[in-house]
Amino acid sequence: MPVTYPPMIMMGAQGTGKSTIGAALAARLNVAFVDGDDLHPAANKAKMAAGTPLTDEDRVPWLKAIGQRIADEQAAGRIVIVACSALKRWYRELLRSSAPDLLFVHLVGGRALLEQRLAGRDHEYMPTTLLQSQLETLEPLAEWEHGVDVDIASTPAEIVDELQRLLQRRARTA
Repeated sequence: MPVTYPPMIMMGAQGTGKSTIGAALAARLNVAFVDGDDLHPAANKAKMAAGTPLTDEDRVPWLKAIGQRIADEQAAGRIVIVACSALKRWYRELLRSSAPDLLFVHLVGGRALLEQRLAGRDHEYMPTTLLQSQLETLEPLAEWEHGVDVDIASTPAEIVDELQRLLQRRARTA
């Protein structure tokens, strides 16, 4: 019997590798990948490009769009992995309302590592100055959220290997 996977959110602050890890894992598992950044309304992108952190009110339409995309993929019989910061628990609950079996994978790294990674990248609208506000906003996964924390100190390939093993173990015990 083939292994089936739940829909997943690769979550964490900027610089943790959500898009890199999410896309690589999706390719490995032969499932769909969506970069949540692509679903931000233009107003959110402009606000972030100006260095202004988003408010909860700014995030709600974006989170709803992500949740709808996950639900649409599931309705079409497809599994999807989405890169999305999902910084607060209530954001995650809003996302989970579209997909009760949603698995959150929290990519975790120290501030120094994140700053080092961000120094080497140029994002279209997410300046590195927003890292501090993201770290202040981030609420780690609670045990009841049934997510997993993954240390990002390894290479992307090693992280994808670790996640694939973890998903296979979870599938065997389900």
